[in-house]
Amino acid sequence: MERTTGRAEVAIGLIDGPVALGHPDLADSNIKAMPGHEGNCVRPTSAACNHGTFVAGILVARRGSVAPGICPGCTLLLRPIFIDPTRGEIQPPSASPKELTAAIVESIEAGAWVINLSAGFVGSSSIENDLEEALDLARRRGVIVVAAAGNQAQVGSTALTRHPWVIPVVAYDRRGWPSGLSNVGGSIGRRGLGGPGEALTSLAPPAGTVASGGTSVAAPFVTGAIALLWSQFPKATPAEVWLSVTQTVASPRRSVVPPLLDASAAYRFLAARHRR
Repeated sequence: MERTTGRAEVAIGLIDGPVALGHPDLADSNIKAMPGHEGNCVRPTSAACNHGTFVAGILVARRGSVAPGICPGCTLLLRPIFIDPTRGEIQPPSASPKELTAAIVESIEAGAWVINLSAGFVGSSSIENDLEEALDLARRRGVIVVAAAGNQAQVGSTALTRHPWVIPVVAYDRRGWPSGLSNVGGSIGRRGLGGPGEALTSLAPPAGTVASGGTSVAAPFVTGAIALLWSQFPKATPAEVWLSVTQTVASPRRSVVPPLLDASAAYRFLAARHRR
């Protein structure tokens, strides 16, 4: 974050809730809703609006905001997948499997470099096949997919977190320990990462802040780090960026719990291959 605020050509696909676009800490951010979808919140009190705004603040809030604002110079492509007109706390919501699959494809076609998924997935085998095809498309197009592992304190995986191109993310607390609520498993431990996920402050509609935690909070830290790395090394291939964050932290991996993201190691990995 000291090296760059990000580059506008690096587009982050945010598949989440709508965002309070009028929030003052997002005023200078380059945020675009995908064609045919309303990116702005209709009901600021909804859980969907709160969730989308919170994650957007982690990714692109202005520097100096109480929100992390990891990559404010990057472009944020909004693709809302859930609408919740009722009141509720900020929690990782579950998306329609069909809508999630369509959103991934639309984000790829819209030009996303990396996609952030802070939503759960539950689906049938037929829907899982469709999701796998969408994720295969992301891999072929070189679009990195980062997904929250989920907060059900379960050991296992889903069609989303076990796909070999997806980077699943668990939440870590302020002591550096994985959250007891985070889902873990073989594929999550082998390819996943941990990110800050306890008592983190970000944006709340219409113009405030709020603290929250969980894997949906941790995931955008990995997404934002990838966007910053690509901003610093725009000629890096998707495979190089993917490897820089997943394979420089610990090897071989035998635990069901993934290690914390090491952005510094990822930077050194890419710097060694793309000397300026």
